Order: sequence, then structure tokens, then C-alpha cells
Amino acid sequence: QVQLVESGGGLVQAGGSPRLSCVASARSFSTYAVGWFRQAPGKERESVAAISWNGGIRYYADSAKGRFAISRDNAQKTVYLQMTSLKAEDTAVYFCAAALFGLQSLPNSYGDSRKYDYWGQGTQVTVSS
Repeated sequence: QVQLVESGGGLVQAGGSPRLSCVASARSFSTYAVGWFRQAPGKERESVAAISWNGGIRYYADSAKGRFAISRDNAQKTVYLQMTSLKAEDTAVYFCAAALFGLQSLPNSYGDSRKYDYWGQGTQVTVSS
């Protein structure tokens, strides 16, 4: 069982650079891949970024490439999402999720929310213009 708690959201001005954190409770956290997803009002949940258990694979959705960076600190059982150059369309509830991926998993598969078993409650990010 993995419990995840997100933090770092809030009201941010356009162009801002908040950092989201996802803290896990599981002893075996270092074996899990972690993904960030978001859901805006009236829209479906979409992938943002994901990172493999050792950081060797990092997946970014097109909307995140060049602006967001995902990283992890297994000793602290924490995954970070550094966001920069925020836009109004980044406004959403941001969720982190964890899953075990096989060694042969393709990078794009890390962006598939259906592969994730454990989810946090989410943190709201609101970008004001």
C-alpha cells in the first residue's frame, strides 16, 4: 500500500514557478514510478510528467516539455514537479500517482494514468493573469 500526499499548490501569478511535492508513505517507495496528472474543471484528467523508480526515465506531456521538470529524492520519499512559466491553462488540480513498471516499459507508458494504482488527493494550482 502506498499513500501519497501532494503539496505546493495555491494561487500563482502567470509566469510563476511553483514547485509541487508528492510525499509517499511506503517503505518500498524507491521501487515505484511516480506520475503527475492534472484535471481542470470540465476536462478529463491528463498526464503532465512521470519518473521511473531511479529517475532513468522521465516522461513529459507536450504541454509540460520545456517548462516543467520532474525529479525525485528516494531517501526523502518525495517526488517534485518544478513548474515554470505558468499559464492560465495550467490551472487544475494536480495529482501524483504511483505504480510499479516493468524494466521493459516504454517511456510513453509512464504517461498512461490507467497504469497507476495509488493516487493522492490532489493539490489545486490556480494561475491568475
